[in-house]
Amino acid sequence: MESTAHLWLFFIMVLGIVALPGMDMAFIVANAVSGGRRAGLVALAGVMAGAVIHVAAGGLGIGLLLQVFPYLFNAMLLAGAAYIAWIGYSLIRHAEADSALPQARASGTGWRTFAQAVTTALLNPKAYLFMLAVFPQFLRPEVGPVWWQCVVLGLIIWAVQAGVYGSLAMVASGAGRGLGTRPRLQALMARGAGAVLVAGAAFTAWEGWRG
Repeated sequence: MESTAHLWLFFIMVLGIVALPGMDMAFIVANAVSGGRRAGLVALAGVMAGAVIHVAAGGLGIGLLLQVFPYLFNAMLLAGAAYIAWIGYSLIRHAEADSALPQARASGTGWRTFAQAVTTALLNPKAYLFMLAVFPQFLRPEVGPVWWQCVVLGLIIWAVQAGVYGSLAMVASGAGRGLGTRPRLQALMARGAGAVLVAGAAFTAWEGWRG
């Protein structure tokens, strides 16, 4: 029991962080609303693929490298902010067009959405802060091989992301279908999601610049 108690604590912490609105969530919801269930789930798959890379980086000790060279971390924050701002601006710009919904369904699914989701996850500062401050605390060499512990912790992150983001994608895709006959309201929601991404990017850029 004692050997698994820290895993439950890790699960609770991951659940709290994933449930907190952020750029990954906004990206998945925006794709589900504009492109339907498939686009939302593809975006979810991309975010989960990014989580695998985060866990691998944490296991390899890349987080320690970022602590030794903080300017490298700040540069990553600024790069991530620029990319997220571009995605948010694209959502706002496409929402202004009369044919925003058909365009989103035509170009917002498949590998393009997956690649954007992976990039969004990799440039998400919240994920790096988690890997720097929280993840290493749950790696215990005395329990067993570190690589195996990384796999277990990664599976927990995956399960939480699938549960939280997957549920939101399904709900958002249903809302998107209901908005099919109300393009103005759908465009307003798309602009709102884009604004969330732009605001998050601005905050990230400020933190990176101040650091």
